[in-house]
Amino acid sequence: MSASALRAAPLRDNVDASPLPRTEGGFKTILADPPWRFTNRTGKVAPEHRRLDRYSTMTLDDICDLDVSQVAAANAHLYLWVPNALLPEGLQVLHSWGFRYVSNVVWAKRRKDGGPDGRGVGFYFRNVTELLLFGVRGSMRTLGPARRQVNMIETRKREHSRKPDEQYELIESCSPGPYLELFARYAQDGWTTWGDESAGETPPRGRVHRGYEGGAIHAPSLAPNERLDDRTMQDLATALCRQYDRGASIRALADQTGYSISRIRTILECGGATLRPRGRGKKPANSDTLL
Repeated sequence: MSASALRAAPLRDNVDASPLPRTEGGFKTILADPPWRFTNRTGKVAPEHRRLDRYSTMTLDDICDLDVSQVAAANAHLYLWVPNALLPEGLQVLHSWGFRYVSNVVWAKRRKDGGPDGRGVGFYFRNVTELLLFGVRGSMRTLGPARRQVNMIETRKREHSRKPDEQYELIESCSPGPYLELFARYAQDGWTTWGDESAGETPPRGRVHRGYEGGAIHAPSLAPNERLDDRTMQDLATALCRQYDRGASIRALADQTGYSISRIRTILECGGATLRPRGRGKKPANSDTLL
């Protein structure tokens, strides 16, 4: 890593970056949300705008120079967040770190009622999505649950640049550990983190705007004979199957959503779940909301 990259790597200018963490055999799964630098660094949406003080950024060369290939396992997965406007740069970083592009996950930013959150920015379109590029090093398939995982996360957004917490459950169900998060801003159980704001005692810069609290998108209320549209059915099937695979019973899922047991069974079957014999499931202690 270059000296300039070491100085620029953290999210705060006055902090020296520590070397990238290492583990025996290398990290099999790496998540990264680099502090991308936009051409317009003085505009009101720029991360470095002095009034907003969101975070410091890095040049593309400095991001590419990070020694990620030295800490990744020979066979590994990379999840790389990239703004829509910087997709070519994101692919360049992915290749510079030793991975080949395979697919992506789309984060669709939603209002509480599930509609698109139109408060995004952009010079050509109002962005309501963000891309999580998926790359592979060597040869390693995703885990079994990935066969039912759609490549979309639909959640409400929070403070500027913060990514949805749902990413961790998705990644852990689809890719093996050990896990490393680069440019982390919040410590996560079971993850090694790198970034000057990843420590619990360091509050991330930026502020939460009213209406940007994040949180679940709720399952829609339905009359007994009312049908779900295809898109909602697929979204609910993915979320329900994830909880069912983790041990939730059909009755617990029915109680959580307000749907009938027969409707829950139909949604699970739509999602490709192999239903357990009756009485074999139980609600997990840390059961999550659906979406």
